[in-house]
Amino acid sequence: MTEHEHETIGIIGSGNIGGALARALTGAGHPVVITNSRGPASLTDLVAELGHLATAGTIDDAAGAGELVVVTIPLGAVPSLPADLLDGRIVVDTNNYYPSRDGQIAELDDASMTTSEFVARHFSGATVVKAFNHIPALHIAEHALPAGSADRRALMVYSDDDTALARVAALVEQLGFDAIAGGPLAESWRIERDTPGYGPRFTAAELADKLAEAQRG
Repeated sequence: MTEHEHETIGIIGSGNIGGALARALTGAGHPVVITNSRGPASLTDLVAELGHLATAGTIDDAAGAGELVVVTIPLGAVPSLPADLLDGRIVVDTNNYYPSRDGQIAELDDASMTTSEFVARHFSGATVVKAFNHIPALHIAEHALPAGSADRRALMVYSDDDTALARVAALVEQLGFDAIAGGPLAESWRIERDTPGYGPRFTAAELADKLAEAQRG
């Protein structure tokens, strides 16, 4: 067993991706502490489904559950969280920018910043890793395969910190996907919404081609 194989992971957000990741993580043996804006009582059914490894908590509970915290809320809501909430944590950022939902964000509209750089600017005391943003929620369960499987789906991972990137990449692999290190957060635009690699299932080789096709803005 590796050092982090069954570590406790906080999940802020219980929507489609948050719920899917909670199922995948508990299925892989990770205890999770999950929260949402409606409070722990709204998570009773999800926690009952997930079993003994899942706990519903407050935002502070999820933020303090372990070293790794998934932030999977609408991007426009990120600045509403306390900026120091995740200081010292590795933040797995699954977010995408939808102006109709999030409102217009000037730095994203003019492509001077990636979505993950936007998140990292807010949580300046945390280490942000971009992951799980380009896979539909249902596919987290449906597309997972053991390592070495033919046509295993690849998922990108980006971070400005190599150690944090490697740690989240190992988690991606554990959940059934080939993890591809894409470099710093500034390069994560290549897998944002509406890029060629966003959404469909691709192997590592296919995804590399799609990243090469991507154009900024």
